[in-house]
Amino acid sequence: QVQLVESGGGLVQPGGSLKLSCTSSGFNLNYYTIGWFRQVPGKSREGVSSIGWKDGTSDYVDAVKGRFAISRDSANNAVYLEMNNLKPEDTAVYYCARSRSFAPHLLNRGYDAWGQGTQVTVTS
Repeated sequence: QVQLVESGGGLVQPGGSLKLSCTSSGFNLNYYTIGWFRQVPGKSREGVSSIGWKDGTSDYVDAVKGRFAISRDSANNAVYLEMNNLKPEDTAVYYCARSRSFAPHLLNRGYDAWGQGTQVTVTS
């Protein structure tokens, strides 16, 4: 059974940091492009970052460039999203998902399996 599991969300003050983890069962993350998305109530799901499986290149939405970093841990079959200098507007449920694309991308329709999400709340 294909499954993705996110962890690491929580409550943090503005300017703080969190590191999200995405792990899988039923398939090897290392052979898929993995994306991180976020969603707030009443809005569509937004692509945040993605890391390609072919060459490890990454992509970010402009709002998080310079603050978030995506990385892959091949030995532990995991993908991480390190989030620094968090802002209240980063508050959302964060999801990881897999894509068969060679290159990273932030389009929802290109991902065929999704995790259940982890809540990130940035507030003072």
